[in-house]
Amino acid sequence: EPKEILLAEPRGFCAGVDRAIEIVERALLKFGAPIYVRHEIVHNTYVVNDLKARGAIFIEDLAEVPAGATLVFSAHGVSQAVQQEAKRRGFSIFDATCPLVTKVHVEVAKLAKEGYEFLMIGHKGHPEVEGTMGQLSDGIYLVEDEADVHTVQPRQSEKLAVVTQTTLSVDDAASILAAIRQRFPQIREPKQQDICYATQNRQDAVKQLAGQVDVLIVVGSPTSSNSNRLRELAAKLGTEAYMVDSADELQPAWVEGKQRIGLTAGASAPDILVRQVIERLRALGAVSVSKLAGIEETVKFPLPKGLRLEGAAE
Repeated sequence: EPKEILLAEPRGFCAGVDRAIEIVERALLKFGAPIYVRHEIVHNTYVVNDLKARGAIFIEDLAEVPAGATLVFSAHGVSQAVQQEAKRRGFSIFDATCPLVTKVHVEVAKLAKEGYEFLMIGHKGHPEVEGTMGQLSDGIYLVEDEADVHTVQPRQSEKLAVVTQTTLSVDDAASILAAIRQRFPQIREPKQQDICYATQNRQDAVKQLAGQVDVLIVVGSPTSSNSNRLRELAAKLGTEAYMVDSADELQPAWVEGKQRIGLTAGASAPDILVRQVIERLRALGAVSVSKLAGIEETVKFPLPKGLRLEGAAE
């Protein structure tokens, strides 16, 4: 039987990732290599290796950055301590934090001034979580699942607010939030949910796609939270699902005997990787590619000042 590839829509890069990569590319063009980047600019192996080849140096510790260097903060955001250390060391700083993450940081700072404490729904050790929790020296508590909600002990519950990592499973976050509401009925929630539009849209597209395919391939790196959530979501919906960092990771056995193959990509996975996976699937017998109808994303975020290129149309 001829195999058919069904592409999720939307998939791949979001506005925050586009902006973060462009900040590093422009810094390299304007100031020359090396440009230092704290943490992987976005969680994608191909993107990071491509920028390394052009002269970006990825570091975790600011002690690795020489005085006077240009430093870019990754899309995931950084703590107040990192911001202050970078200023103190006198680096020329460009902040590639996704504006939707910055919105969460601003909310935390504003409510903390009013005496609020916070519960943060997120994954321990993820750089976005470390950055958001690091906006305050204390009074912000991580909850990773419903069990944590029952054991967390804020100092008071009259002024308590909830914030969320932007790349979580929408459904998981909703069930954790329901448990939080039950235990802390007074809890203050953000006006708009913190999970970003791109995470939501890509998960909705997988929900639409999963029932129509025999197997789903997600293009994304193992470190990418939103890509992992897409694979998990398909599996939860009963569809066999695999994640690949590149086309050569795709196992022929996954698609053997499968007639309809779904394909999507996390928000930090570039389109070139999707095209390479399509070529690999063609080599394994796929004959047609069609796109599902889906939301067209038009969000675009402005670049920081100081990165205009002479003669470039902005």
